[in-house]
Amino acid sequence: MNSVIRKLMVEPGSQDSPALDRSTLLRYRTKVMRYLLRRLSSTSQDADDLVQEVYLQLLRRDSQTEIKNPLAFIYGVAAHVLADHHAGAAHEQKRFVSEEEAGEAWTECASDALTDRLEDFVSIQQQIEAALAKLPPMQAAVLVLHKRDGLSYEEVAQKLGLKVETVHKYLTQARLKIRMKVSAE
Repeated sequence: MNSVIRKLMVEPGSQDSPALDRSTLLRYRTKVMRYLLRRLSSTSQDADDLVQEVYLQLLRRDSQTEIKNPLAFIYGVAAHVLADHHAGAAHEQKRFVSEEEAGEAWTECASDALTDRLEDFVSIQQQIEAALAKLPPMQAAVLVLHKRDGLSYEEVAQKLGLKVETVHKYLTQARLKIRMKVSAE
């Protein structure tokens, strides 16, 4: 038994001695342990923890109350501690299942959202390609060289034999036409 609990218990015959003194609690410890082990589906470590909780509950009670049948009283406290333990375990299991179900739901939602975003992306890509095909050839070439190939205005101008200002003008016109085409659909 835990040393803290031993220190908290009073010696029999002392002035502060409740009806359940240390010797009474120690005498029934084995019976309480067997009582809990029979009702637990978990380890003896859990039963040990619950026995300590029973003793703590007994120590917290009003010491002025006289107990006629100490064993029955101790079993009653043990039953309450066990019920609390089972309720906590059931709540943890329910919470765990809920988190697992939430994770599955989130995965499904994320998958649906990803599919929706992919479909949107493909749709927009198709609209951009259709709009690009309708651009005048020089505007399309300027846009592709700058956006797809990553060339600067100066590099595009040099490659196509245009002025930098013309490259800027063609890019502005091409973007406007594509925006209007995509937003119209």
